[in-house]
Amino acid sequence: MKNFRLIILLGMVLAVLARVNAAEVTVFAAASLSDAFKEIAPLFTKATGDTLRFNFGASGALARQIKEGAPADVIFSADELRVDQLEKAGLLLPGTRRTVLANTLVVVVAAEGGVTVKGLGDLAKADVRRIAIGEPATVPVGTYTKEYLQKTGDWTKLIDKMVPLDTVRAALAAVESGNAEAGFVYKTDALISKKVKIAIEVTLTEGPKITYPVAVLKDAKQAEAAKVLVEFLAGAEAQKVFAKYGFLTPN
Repeated sequence: MKNFRLIILLGMVLAVLARVNAAEVTVFAAASLSDAFKEIAPLFTKATGDTLRFNFGASGALARQIKEGAPADVIFSADELRVDQLEKAGLLLPGTRRTVLANTLVVVVAAEGGVTVKGLGDLAKADVRRIAIGEPATVPVGTYTKEYLQKTGDWTKLIDKMVPLDTVRAALAAVESGNAEAGFVYKTDALISKKVKIAIEVTLTEGPKITYPVAVLKDAKQAEAAKVLVEFLAGAEAQKVFAKYGFLTPN
C-alpha cells in the first residue's frame, strides 16, 4: 500500500514539474494558417507538453511588428519575402528556417447568385464592380495577385476595381458578404467557405510560386521549444493536417 501511495505521489510530482517546465511558444502566423493550427496546436501539446500562443495576421504586418520589437518565438509566413527581410535584418536564429508548405491562387465568387466568371476577361465585365484582394504592399496574397495579373497583362485593366484589404481572410469575407463580386484568395481559404465557389484556379505552372517558410526568431524566449515546433510542423503528423486543408508540399 505504501509503495502504491509513493507511486501516486511521484506521478503527481512529475505532472506538476511537467506543467512548470512546459513552454508557451508565441507564433506569429499568416492568417491563412489559422484553421489548420486549431488542429495542430493540441497535437503539438500532446506530443511535447508545450503550448502555442498565436498572433494571426498578414505576413507583412507580422514582420513589421517583429522588427518593431514585438515578442515572438516563431514566424510562419505566407511568403519568402517577409522572412528574407527578417533574415537580412539579423532577426532569425541561424539554421532554423525551413519552407514547409505551398499553396495556389484562386478567384472566388459567391456560391449562390454570384457573377459568372470563367476567365480573367470576365473580371473586366460591368457586373463585376469590385474585386477583393490583399493589400499588395503588406499582404502576400495581394503581392501574388499583382504579380500574376502583371504577368497576364490584366493588372492595369482591373486596377480600378481592386479593393485592397488587410488579410486574405478579409478578402474572402468581402466576397462572402457580397461587398465584392469576386476576390483573389488562396485555394485553402476558398475550401473552408461554403459561401463562395472557385471560379478560376491558377495552375502551379501559370501562377506565382507560393511557399510558406517558418523560422525561430533570434530573440525567442522559448528558443528550444520553438526549434521543436519547427521540426514538428515539417513532420508527418502536422503535414497530414495541412494537407487536409488543401496545402501542398513545397516540392
